[in-house]
Amino acid sequence: MSTEVSWRVELAISEGRLDEFLALTVEMVEFAKTESGVLSYQRFVSQDGQTVHVYERYADSHAALTHLQNFAERFAPRFSSMASRRQFDVYGAPSEELKSVLVGFGATRFFGSFGNLNYWG
Repeated sequence: MSTEVSWRVELAISEGRLDEFLALTVEMVEFAKTESGVLSYQRFVSQDGQTVHVYERYADSHAALTHLQNFAERFAPRFSSMASRRQFDVYGAPSEELKSVLVGFGATRFFGSFGNLNYWG
């Protein structure tokens, strides 16, 4: 069974704040590159610039928890002033501690692996 945990978050960007949110995202991406266990850290924007999808993947719950602690300390206030979470889906098997933290960040749906298959990627 894989220990990886990932999530997809849909964000509504505050009007007129997309450029500012991009600048913050640059900082966040650069910092995430230094964190152990971060496997994927991506952002995608709608054509109208009002919605951003976040995709993040971690080696395990410990790596995800460490990232979220760093996010809360370094970026959360600025992030929250520019974006609000519309949807937050979690994939894999997060620990109970991670699940609790993710619920605090707005996670509402949790999905486990489908079948006992040898997935890749």
